[in-house]
Amino acid sequence: MAEHNVTPTYRRFDAFDRTLHVLLMASFFGLSISGLPLLFSTSVWANLAARALGGLYLAGRIHRLSAALLIAVFLVHLARIAKRLIVGRDLGVLWGPNSMVPQPRDAADLYQHVKWFIGRGPRPRFGRYTYWEKFDYWAVFWGMAIIGGSGIMLAFKEKTASILPGWVFNVATLVHGEEAILAAVFLFTVHFFNNHFRPDKLPPPDIVMFTGTVPLDEFRREHSLEYQRLVASGELAAPLVEAPSRQMTTGSRVLGLTLIAFGLTLLVLVLYGLASSLPA
Repeated sequence: MAEHNVTPTYRRFDAFDRTLHVLLMASFFGLSISGLPLLFSTSVWANLAARALGGLYLAGRIHRLSAALLIAVFLVHLARIAKRLIVGRDLGVLWGPNSMVPQPRDAADLYQHVKWFIGRGPRPRFGRYTYWEKFDYWAVFWGMAIIGGSGIMLAFKEKTASILPGWVFNVATLVHGEEAILAAVFLFTVHFFNNHFRPDKLPPPDIVMFTGTVPLDEFRREHSLEYQRLVASGELAAPLVEAPSRQMTTGSRVLGLTLIAFGLTLLVLVLYGLASSLPA
């Protein structure tokens, strides 16, 4: 029987959000482990990775399936936003305290955060989404436009060639590879630090995207503006839920640490591949 604790808990993300996030992670890791060996094909680790995947042919299949999953997740997310706008008439998606759209306050928060880093001011108070969470969010849109667009061109060569000149393939190949490296390095450094290795998050991992919940004290500390807004409007009680079971918490931590270790390993391999490709 699952054991629950009695810590007051706030639900930040619903099951739909968490499912999309898990699928997004699965697609990105699938794309990374199947695509990076091709970019660093002269490295010993790349040959070993390709063999572990069953050869270059199967690696290519995994890459395409992972790409299809990523595109599907992206389209479902856009459809959900459209539903909230059109059916629910929720304009808060586009602007306001619950929007992921960057706003003037985010620039002010960034400036205040830098001042706090160097001891020149108090720590800023954040709403539902911080400026770095919004940056991470919009990075996916950038990736879909650049990496996804070039990847689709390379996957459907005949259709692309019937519309665009041949030199486009050289550009698409270069852009696809370079942006893929940038995405991997960003995810396994900046994103990992923001979500798992900030001093106030140690020890890792942060499991909110697996459980969907966060202790109320932590929510009050990290998103104090959102907390105060909910208290003032009398809406705080609705998102308060039972804390996740010990089994759920333990499983989420094990999964989180496994994915972090896997990501950091890929980061080391990418950096090694980049270093070994430099001219002597």
